[in-house]
Amino acid sequence: MRRSTGVAAMALCLAALPATASADQISGSGAGSVGAVDIAVGQQTAHQDPLAPCEVDKTAENRSDPVTVGTTTKFGLGSTTCKRNDDGTVSVQVSGQRFETTVLKQFGGPVITARTFKSGCNSTANGSNGSMELGTVTGVTVPQNIPANYVVTIPGANGAPPLAEVVLNELIVPTPADGSLVTHAMHIKLFPQGGPASGDILVGTAVCAPYGG
Repeated sequence: MRRSTGVAAMALCLAALPATASADQISGSGAGSVGAVDIAVGQQTAHQDPLAPCEVDKTAENRSDPVTVGTTTKFGLGSTTCKRNDDGTVSVQVSGQRFETTVLKQFGGPVITARTFKSGCNSTANGSNGSMELGTVTGVTVPQNIPANYVVTIPGANGAPPLAEVVLNELIVPTPADGSLVTHAMHIKLFPQGGPASGDILVGTAVCAPYGG
């Protein structure tokens, strides 16, 4: 069943340092990108390295023009900013517009779009925090307030394995925790249980780490 909604949603998440970590060691690192694609449908593949990548102390700002990846996935204009603050912490901000993928349409799935999207993170004396925002999403139903790692499963027909898992406000932290985090505004995983397509589409990525690396 195709589902759609027009919403604007925002969430904030925190990744804390271990209790034994010292704030005196803080010299954060950070990176961001508008999106990336690595998918295969049958014998056809489509790949896009991270769009408009930025990295603290290397590439402070970047921009990307509209791009079509393969024949199914599009990103509109996007920009990234990776900044070192005076106290050694870092801030990463990513924004983009007019994301669309039709990759699931041939399997009876929805066209997934996001009119606007943002992601960001900051390193702090106690770890890192991340935020994201999605505006006017169609193809999947999105709650007004998106919790971390909110999963929408797109079912297959007649009890077949799911066509995709769409993770909104994806937050990835290492084990054991070191205060770093990776956040994606949207992460589309094709046929997670196996099937005629595979791979990942990332929309709005921000990475922060208080100790660099």
